[in-house]
Amino acid sequence: MIRAVIFDMDGLLLDTEPIYRAAWQKASAHFGRELTDALYARLAGRNRADAERMLAAEFGEEFPIEIFKVEAKKREEAEFSERPIPTKPGVDELLSLLESRNISRAVATSSERERAVRWLTGAGLLARFGAVATGDEVAHGKPAPDIYLLAAKRLGVASEDCLVLEDAEPGIRAARAAGMTVYHVPDMIPPSAESARLSDGRFDSLSAVARDLEDKLAQS
Repeated sequence: MIRAVIFDMDGLLLDTEPIYRAAWQKASAHFGRELTDALYARLAGRNRADAERMLAAEFGEEFPIEIFKVEAKKREEAEFSERPIPTKPGVDELLSLLESRNISRAVATSSERERAVRWLTGAGLLARFGAVATGDEVAHGKPAPDIYLLAAKRLGVASEDCLVLEDAEPGIRAARAAGMTVYHVPDMIPPSAESARLSDGRFDSLSAVARDLEDKLAQS
């Protein structure tokens, strides 16, 4: 029985991934490296520290990763200040359904808490969630299960009663490791065979998820 739905934020609730990608690609180019779309796809969905470690390993020992971190954050703030962060299609429809059925809701994001709260507030979404768990609050980021277990704990719901909505494979792995049902709603990264194997369903949008859940709830 689904008692709670846990949402990823970047690429699932908020359309942030293209903005992040542009910022990191510009920061990499500043240091003479090309961050390809394919390489960025490997970083997406992970917490910041893990993504930075992966990038440093890819670019080699001579890459000034500590200076890059500062440059990347500066580029991110510039990119995000230029435009409002749009929500993904179907967000209001799905949240309204869950609210009408008294199903608990949480956000579990690899982003830092300050940024997550600021962006969710700006999008008018923060008050619609009972809990937020962020990447800087857990010891291990996705694909480890820590962040989803923390979100469930804050909601007071058992893992087996939680449905996770994810757009990237690391998050799907994390939800599966937490013992939760997981739906894949792809964003920028094309679905992989492994994502299909690990997820309990794949949907083109949150509106499609809402229709699926409405049917399941009507039958329960």
